[in-house]
Amino acid sequence: MDWYPLWNSLRIAAFSCIIVFFIGIFAAYYVAKLPRAVKGILDVVFTLPMVLPPTVCGYFLLVLLGPKRPLGMFLSRWGIQFAMTWYGGIAASAVVAFPLMYRTARGAFESFDSALAYSGQTLGLSNTYIFWRIRMPACRQGILAGMVLAFARALGEYGATSMLIGYVPGRTATISTTVYQLWRTNNDAEAFRWVMVNIAISAVILLIVNMLESRNRKAGGV
Repeated sequence: MDWYPLWNSLRIAAFSCIIVFFIGIFAAYYVAKLPRAVKGILDVVFTLPMVLPPTVCGYFLLVLLGPKRPLGMFLSRWGIQFAMTWYGGIAASAVVAFPLMYRTARGAFESFDSALAYSGQTLGLSNTYIFWRIRMPACRQGILAGMVLAFARALGEYGATSMLIGYVPGRTATISTTVYQLWRTNNDAEAFRWVMVNIAISAVILLIVNMLESRNRKAGGV
């Protein structure tokens, strides 16, 4: 059994999770402070990949990053090509996983007690210090839940990934694309093995999410 799809899926999910962590929390932090009208517009923009079909997201990525598109041609001059490369899967997974991180982080920031931040400002603490040492620890359960959900979404991504990087054994194959290709070639036994691997990973992720939610409820009840 070739374990490359598992390794490739894990590294794509890990890198995309790191990307959406930083972009998601900063987008959530600044959007939460905006006027309601502007916040509503940005919410639609940032959450759109969550409701669009993944293949549509993949199509837009191809239009933007395809090798014959202006941006894709510019990046190829620097040796960067997202189409049909494993790191193109990072871009695809990050796009579809971003809304989960953004929405979860925004909810955590909106429930944060602003009096703690104001108290830090009266003590002369910088906004950077308050954000990383006061706000983030207070919102850590929501942030962690968002990271886990984003990782799970990136790990199971198929539509956008298959559109942008396709399926090349040993190069771009992921668990999801491997299951489809094995089914398409009537290799049901091997496809079932990968399905069970995916179910096992998903079950572990759900257990982690439930543990985080349980801790969050206990913290809120104290």
